[in-house]
Amino acid sequence: MASSAFFIPSVNLMGAGCLQQAVDSMQAQGFKRALIVTDVGLVKTGLADKVAALLAAADIQSAVFDGVHPNPTSANVNAGLALLQEKHCDVVISLGGGSPHDCAKGIALLAVNGGKIQDYEGVDKSAKPQLPLVAINTTAGTASEMTRFCIITDEARHIKMAIVDKHTTPILSVNDPETMVGMPASLTAATGMDALTHAIEAYVSTIATPITDACALKAISLIVAFLPRAVENGQDMEAREQMAYAQFLAGMAFNNASLGYVHAMAHQLGGFYDLPHGVCNAVLLPHVQVFNRKVAAARLADVGVALGVKASADEAIVAIRQLAARVGIPAGLAALGVKEEDFPVLASNALKDACGFTNPIQATHEEICAIYRSAM
Repeated sequence: MASSAFFIPSVNLMGAGCLQQAVDSMQAQGFKRALIVTDVGLVKTGLADKVAALLAAADIQSAVFDGVHPNPTSANVNAGLALLQEKHCDVVISLGGGSPHDCAKGIALLAVNGGKIQDYEGVDKSAKPQLPLVAINTTAGTASEMTRFCIITDEARHIKMAIVDKHTTPILSVNDPETMVGMPASLTAATGMDALTHAIEAYVSTIATPITDACALKAISLIVAFLPRAVENGQDMEAREQMAYAQFLAGMAFNNASLGYVHAMAHQLGGFYDLPHGVCNAVLLPHVQVFNRKVAAARLADVGVALGVKASADEAIVAIRQLAARVGIPAGLAALGVKEEDFPVLASNALKDACGFTNPIQATHEEICAIYRSAM
């Protein structure tokens, strides 16, 4: 086996009430002015105000940037960076799910490295670590609070840029299930299926290791047990906490084993049609595994066992479809407004996406188009 590296924030806080611990840690580290990067929805819930109040009690001033779109854009990054520079912030706090975390990474990276976010598309393009980033998670899915992945939409090209850079790793991640109880059922389902996709793609990746395998399989077993409960009752604190652990484990897996064609293809749908990332992943996941089965059947059989079915690739794929249906994921891409005439462009861009490089089998342009077609 080739040498491998394992990336993760140096400190990760888990469990009810750990938000206060995070603020205490920031105070101990001497931070004075924070930029809170979030979205309008979380400002409306009052959560941004709660974080600002906790910071104020710890003598940390804060400014709120709430201009993050569901698929954050390079313009969002630039607007947040302008506010950070105006307020002379020495730390960035991301509050939310994958969108605020990714936007905050872009802001923090440019604050130190300069240039524009497009300069960092690809793997490890930056020279220096970003401004310190504390990531407070409010969804259980993307694991962006603890990864080195940053996905930003380039509006001019209508594509999602995959920025995979060790320098975008937060210094502290916070998974307090008390911040997750307000998540609507549809978002709970989409983010939970995103986590499942992370775990499965990492497990069948060409650079999986025993460490990432252990994380991926445990994540899968937790998701199948607790995602339906979290979707059915958002106040179920045990389900919320276990899903927080599940998505974090899946993050540990894919942050180090990377991903595959589900993400490479889903990124194109998100960038082209502005669709929700987790839903795109959930729809594509079984179809890509049908393609992968010819070389990864034994690994998919392990996934089946983790999902609680017989040890076979076919049973695993059926179980994935059943879980998606149970939590209300649309049956196909046609329901999301995807058009077949766009497949050639989507497939060309998917084949350039860094996430696809570790898929267990490399596809031709026609094969990617065929997978999109099968998912309609």
